[in-house]
Amino acid sequence: MSSLRIFLRPGEKVFVNGAVLRADRKVSLEVLNDVSFLLESHVIQADETTTPLRQLYFIIQSVLMNPTGAAEAITLYSRTHAALMQAFSNPDVIQGLQNIADVMAEGRAFEALKIIRQLYPLEQEILEADGPAIDLDLEAV
Repeated sequence: MSSLRIFLRPGEKVFVNGAVLRADRKVSLEVLNDVSFLLESHVIQADETTTPLRQLYFIIQSVLMNPTGAAEAITLYSRTHAALMQAFSNPDVIQGLQNIADVMAEGRAFEALKIIRQLYPLEQEILEADGPAIDLDLEAV
């Protein structure tokens, strides 16, 4: 059995299977089984969802942070992902979106978030070249 070590600083939070844990001192945790978790430093707030990929990130983040609402979040993820596949023409972004779909199909939401974070600089270049940030109209999807 493989394990995973999580290192937390004093006051840092980690979201584990929907629970929020805060360290009162520097601590390392060893996770011995499969668990859905998200470090506080990787959590974005709703007001930070200013680009299409940040909106997708927020939705996938919800899958990890709120297991009871995961089914709704996955439905919204599917709609948003489909809209993004149509909205972007850059082949690197399209490939990244396909990679996200692949890992999400395997239930690996944390891995999907890592892929999205890697796409942020490319998205920023595209948005700066094309003008102001676009908002996805998910109702039209």
